[in-house]
Amino acid sequence: MHFSAGNCVCGSRSRVTAPATTPCCWQQPRLRVQAIGWLISAPALAPPASRSPNAWVAKRVAGIELVLVEIDQALAGLACANAASNAIAADVIVLDVTSAADGFAAVGLAPDSADIVLMNPPFNDAARHRASPDKAREIAHVATSATLESWIHAGRRILKSGGVLTLIWRAEGLFEVLAALDRGFGSLAILPVHGDAKNPAIRILIRAIKGGKAPAQIHAALMLNDESAVPNKQVQDILAGKGALPLAIR
Repeated sequence: MHFSAGNCVCGSRSRVTAPATTPCCWQQPRLRVQAIGWLISAPALAPPASRSPNAWVAKRVAGIELVLVEIDQALAGLACANAASNAIAADVIVLDVTSAADGFAAVGLAPDSADIVLMNPPFNDAARHRASPDKAREIAHVATSATLESWIHAGRRILKSGGVLTLIWRAEGLFEVLAALDRGFGSLAILPVHGDAKNPAIRILIRAIKGGKAPAQIHAALMLNDESAVPNKQVQDILAGKGALPLAIR
């Protein structure tokens, strides 16, 4: 399924497409960060912006060019409004991730143009998850047999050599992710995410480097709640900008 592509620029900053290497505030080139399917969501309509992954990135890391990609026109419009309400300059693009390279290039996402790609693919297993009768909701939440490969392929194509891809997936699908990343990625860092210490992981966060050669690392699990079912202080500190995930590149 392919959708027409378009884009809107939020905020006052012009798009910068010059090569970038590191994020900072001292007139260095901008770091180009692209988020696929992980927009500034409804809760971010009111501050703090840290409630949204991409608003959190834009507020916390100086000197980045933030590009958001979404398949749904209405959600893209919401993201644009939310970015503006949080004083975040972002380019919001309506595009199907499975589009060909020329479709990406037509909206300014040429091959080897991004430093970092963050993605939140639809990851629910169609065999075990009851899909919504609303087609848009089904597309947003339920994975097909081609979802993982097509999303990672899109990320690999637009990333520069040495660029970073970070994604979230359901924990039991770890081997699917490893297989999809086997072509073109290495230096993997894996973070299991548990609801609590008594139960198996429910999600995995994986960071991969395009062309990376370092051995894979599995980090200590992140617990969303402590033994008393209270939100984990570490997680709360991360969301408040007072801490960082171990996947963060320092």
